[in-house]
Amino acid sequence: MQTLIDSGIAFIITLQGAGDWLIAPMRFFSYLGNEEFFLLVLPLIYWSVDSALGLRVGIILVTSNLFNNIFKLIFAGPRPYWISSHVRALWTTETSFGIPSGHAQNAVSVWGMIAAYYKRSWVWATAITLIFLIGFSRIFLAAHFTHDVIFGWLLGAVLLWIITRFWEPVAAWIGTKTLNHQIFIAFAVSLLFIVLGLGVTTLRSSYQIPQDWVNNALLAGAEEPDPIDPNGTFTSAGIFFGLAAGAAWIMSLGGYQASGPIQKRAIRYVIGLIGVLILYLGLGAIFPRGDGFIFYTLRFIRYGLIGWWVAGGAPWIFIRFKLAERNNSI
Repeated sequence: MQTLIDSGIAFIITLQGAGDWLIAPMRFFSYLGNEEFFLLVLPLIYWSVDSALGLRVGIILVTSNLFNNIFKLIFAGPRPYWISSHVRALWTTETSFGIPSGHAQNAVSVWGMIAAYYKRSWVWATAITLIFLIGFSRIFLAAHFTHDVIFGWLLGAVLLWIITRFWEPVAAWIGTKTLNHQIFIAFAVSLLFIVLGLGVTTLRSSYQIPQDWVNNALLAGAEEPDPIDPNGTFTSAGIFFGLAAGAAWIMSLGGYQASGPIQKRAIRYVIGLIGVLILYLGLGAIFPRGDGFIFYTLRFIRYGLIGWWVAGGAPWIFIRFKLAERNNSI
């Protein structure tokens, strides 16, 4: 392992020696693998491009985030600037463990899902290029070692294969159930996510991050490492439940169609994002934050409502105000 780390540090130093002109484009490509970016793209796809694709992207994104957090806790690997002052920390907002790279994993999951859905060579070529550049950017910015990125790519590919392989049969099976049963299934899966996430978090609860990792991160101007945090589990589980329950509900009302004039698509996106911001900021101000059962439950509810708004609430509003048509092909 030490050989991987030493060679990884040397590789990052070589890349960063190519010149500061690469910093801006590398940060741009890194942002294209950012969770916040995907959370802007997901509603755009679902509300204004293709609701069936949007739901697939949403489900694979939150599932990828959950399993990325789990594997980070299992391997507990450092980030390059945590252990070496010879690399420049050019992306300093990360507090979780390093391996596997969440950006690399999410890039394969999301961009790969889009390419698999459209099944066109130019879409695949674009997706593969973005996946490579996003992963490469994480290494250049010293956010990850090369092996972190490669492992993230592999996990993303496995997850992409599983979801694309079983989406249709699982969707067909769920379609035979009543709305109440569909919501129950979504809730049960979200609880399974929580059990998995909390189980691994509990196993790591006594872990003490090396003080030199903390010191190096702070000296690099980065945020202090805080890798054992269960909040991400409840965020992913809540969004998953909200998306699945919202999609089931809107389907029971006749479905939702994302097509239409460009003006209506743009209006839907703006109105929908306003709703997301109201829920995110409003509930964030109302719900207290902290550690413990009640705080995690409130977090689950907060993000569950956001997921429900994206998949069900906003489309219902769009249909009511004749900004969209019904379509039961989600």
